[in-house]
Amino acid sequence: MDIARPASVARTKRTRRLVIGASLVAVVALVTLVLANMKPAAPGVDKGTLWIDTVKRGEMLRQVRGSGTLVAEEIRWIPAVTEGRVERILGHPGDRVKEDTVILELSNQELARVVIDTEWEVKAAEAELKRQQVQLESQLLNERATAAGVTADFHQAEIEAELQDKLAKDGLTSTLDVRRAKLRAEEQKTRHDLEEQRLRIAAQANDAQLAVQTARLEQMRALLRLRKSQLDGLKVRAGVIGVLQLVPVEVGQSVAPGANLARVAEPGRLKAEIRIAETQVPEVSIGQPASIDTRNGIVPGRVIRIAPSSLNGSVAVDVALLGELPKGARPDVNIDGTIELEKLANILFVGRPAFGQEKSQVGLFRLTPNGQEAVRVPVKLGRSSVNSVEIIEGLAEGDRVVLSDMSQWDAFERVRFE
Repeated sequence: MDIARPASVARTKRTRRLVIGASLVAVVALVTLVLANMKPAAPGVDKGTLWIDTVKRGEMLRQVRGSGTLVAEEIRWIPAVTEGRVERILGHPGDRVKEDTVILELSNQELARVVIDTEWEVKAAEAELKRQQVQLESQLLNERATAAGVTADFHQAEIEAELQDKLAKDGLTSTLDVRRAKLRAEEQKTRHDLEEQRLRIAAQANDAQLAVQTARLEQMRALLRLRKSQLDGLKVRAGVIGVLQLVPVEVGQSVAPGANLARVAEPGRLKAEIRIAETQVPEVSIGQPASIDTRNGIVPGRVIRIAPSSLNGSVAVDVALLGELPKGARPDVNIDGTIELEKLANILFVGRPAFGQEKSQVGLFRLTPNGQEAVRVPVKLGRSSVNSVEIIEGLAEGDRVVLSDMSQWDAFERVRFE
């Protein structure tokens, strides 16, 4: 037979179900809340691929670096002395040359013709000078002959006047004859003086005419020497002892007077020309020490010149080489140069990270004490050098930080090393 359940039992079961349901809802909500607040798991990073450095305190040497080439302190451009056409190129970049080494040959038929014409003009001027010398000498001889006749007449008149004067004293001649003799002597003296003066003027005039013709002849000879030097200049010579660096012409090319045909450098006197970023040049000054890596040795130097303008974001800085050059050093060799700016004493510094500029704030991963993980921390950077940077805030001496590019883990505040 059926036995009716008491009402209290049914009520108890209903209450138990409600409690269990509410508990389940609470548990699900709690789990959801916990999962929502959990941080993402730290990603694994291969520690062997990372660049890790330790923060240090002490002296930091600030430097800037640039690349460039060795250049000769003495560079000689060889210009074309006259218009011509390149016939042969005998020298090539890298050849050692002497003063009389012919680098290339030009041709100019018009110049050769002009030289021949000038030679004939010089010969004609020489012949004209000789003709004029003979003619003027002949004229001068005639003048001298005339002067000699006048001189003889003057002496004869003097003798006649003396004779008449003696006769007059003895009463053998009249006073009128004496006066006539004296007047004739005075007349001949005047003619004699005038003839002597005319002879001197004629000699001076002859010298002046010969000087004009001689100057004209010397002008023609100078022009001939110039033409011949231009003709000889068609064989382009080095002019100095050195290394041929450049021949910027080709066979068959026409060149104008003054055009650069070759460049020769003296290999024993080299300097370094390095390119420094335009933003770093304001801290570079004349006299700062530097070191030049020639890829075959390092040579000390000092800054001697800073270009006044920039090119493609960099400025040329010349460095004088103070040490002995290594073997193989020659113009146009690629080099790396480092310039010392200043020494900073008693500062915190670390290796320069792969990202971040000086005087900026970056996020760096600092290793935990056990070295198994790294946590991102904000770091304020100060002055920088080639391989190191000053730490203003965010790190302490002895901290180890990751300097490699960690941009692929920007979404994480912590990484785990594998």
